[in-house]
Amino acid sequence: YQRRVRGDDMPDNQDHTGVGHQPMPQSQSPISNSSGTLLLIIVAAIGVVFQFSLHRVDEGHMAVYYRGGALLQSTAAPGFHFMLPFITTYVPVQVTTQTDEVTDIPCGTSGGVMIYFDRIEVVNRLKIESVLKVVRNYTPDYDKPLIFDKVHHEVNQFCSTQNLHSVYIDLFDQIDENIKNALQNDLDKNAPGLDIVAVRVTKPKIPEAIRRNYELMEAERTKLLIATEKQKVVEKEAETERKRAIIDAKKQAEVANITYSQMIMEKDSQRKMSEIEDATNLARRKSQADAEYYAGKQAALSNRVRTSLSLHLYPLVLSFSVSEYRLIRCPRTLR
Repeated sequence: YQRRVRGDDMPDNQDHTGVGHQPMPQSQSPISNSSGTLLLIIVAAIGVVFQFSLHRVDEGHMAVYYRGGALLQSTAAPGFHFMLPFITTYVPVQVTTQTDEVTDIPCGTSGGVMIYFDRIEVVNRLKIESVLKVVRNYTPDYDKPLIFDKVHHEVNQFCSTQNLHSVYIDLFDQIDENIKNALQNDLDKNAPGLDIVAVRVTKPKIPEAIRRNYELMEAERTKLLIATEKQKVVEKEAETERKRAIIDAKKQAEVANITYSQMIMEKDSQRKMSEIEDATNLARRKSQADAEYYAGKQAALSNRVRTSLSLHLYPLVLSFSVSEYRLIRCPRTLR
């Protein structure tokens, strides 16, 4: 007991005053260790499940779901969604306008010349309400059988009935429209809801020797067009000069006609003024002659009256004069 109190049972490297003495660590419980491990496993499992069940659908896409390889009836719009992890998978399907590039397309003409189209771009758009039906019939990679393979088919169909000159030059501007119409007609029957917006076709590659011949032919055609345009310019200038001369001649003729009409109007005005003056002088002379005639007539009448009165009144005047003389000389006799 004294050794135990004094610390005789302690190791030799420890002093007996208790300085530097540390209690022995106590061992943990097996139950607490297993609980912490289980909790950690549960949290990790929840995280894994959450990680694989939460998924995001980007804007412009619709999500279709597969479970055990079978396509489900449900779809998902853009945003965050949950699904059963490890059992259900999803595939985003674009429903906005997209461009599919079909490259290196062989084209055999009716003459046996093989040419290649480097790239044909097909702009298409899948409607939202048709996503599930198209994916069920043609898988999420629906554009491969409906667009890529169909473009090859339509190009071969077109080239097989045309010669090289028609494909390369004459009908090249119609290829895109023909392919678009053929694709859309086929899609309307087999995959309604998939619309073809536009088709863009690049110039095909032809053998080098033929290409050089076409370049030479195009150069000669350009020269011919330039010469034709020059001829048209010369003809147009000559036509312009002729029209200008005609316009000048018409202008001079119209001016001469106006001058002649003006002279005629002046002469006519002068003639009318002369006629008016002549009529005025004639009327004045006629009035003067009438006045003189009337005055002479009146004078003759007056002379005739005077003469007649003189012949009739002379005896009376004479008798009156004698009587008046008598009265003057013998007033008393009259009284």
